[in-house]
Amino acid sequence: MLGKVEICGVSTSTLRVLKNEETMELLRHAHAGDKKAREELVAGNLRLVLSVIQKFTNRGVSADDLFQVGCIGLIKAIDNFNTDLDVRFSTYGVPMIVGEIRRYLRDNSALRISRSLRDTAYKVLQAKEKLMSQSQREPTEEEISRLTGIPRSEIVAAMDAILEPVSLYEPVYSDSGDSVRGIDQISDTKNTDESWLQRIAIGEAIEALSPREKQILSMRYFEGRTQMQVASEIGISQAQVSRLEKNAINRIKRNI
Repeated sequence: MLGKVEICGVSTSTLRVLKNEETMELLRHAHAGDKKAREELVAGNLRLVLSVIQKFTNRGVSADDLFQVGCIGLIKAIDNFNTDLDVRFSTYGVPMIVGEIRRYLRDNSALRISRSLRDTAYKVLQAKEKLMSQSQREPTEEEISRLTGIPRSEIVAAMDAILEPVSLYEPVYSDSGDSVRGIDQISDTKNTDESWLQRIAIGEAIEALSPREKQILSMRYFEGRTQMQVASEIGISQAQVSRLEKNAINRIKRNI
């Protein structure tokens, strides 16, 4: 995407960059109803949108779609920005653009999320936008909780649920052309080739046992019953259960 010259018909090489003073002046005119000033603000901050959508590549969504959604967030930021506060527009605009893109990805996610979590996340995002329009900064979870009445733990769970999943094969670090993927950082000492072979061998050894031996081992080691309980269940003595259990385990060991 970095090499694209045109996104949604916009030439990235000719995009205007506004100075902070110009932005603030245009914001005041736009809030007074000047449509031309509003259009200039949008055009002058498209690079801001482009810088944000680079963080959301490799999500299975086209750059053009992300760009359009990001522009919606930019327009919301322009309309809701408070020029009376001593805050740069980009400080307020970036979270608004990010929030709009995340909302879009949430609503078009391939993962199924429960309705209650989605509703909670939607309320949290609405409250977040409201608080941001008032303070021109990212609100804390405690502030969102006080406004919505939703416990902080539920807010965290809902926002985690709508996060877009990241592939283990996505590069997390790159240096001199060598990329490190997420899967390279994961060490699995349990599901190794050796452990798989052992499981296969154990499964084949158990299959060679008699039905009664399988039943005794299942009741003893999967259901957690005592030898007396097993003996009472299948109608033999505790000594017979002990002998059959011991013989079955020894046969498994020999077959492995």
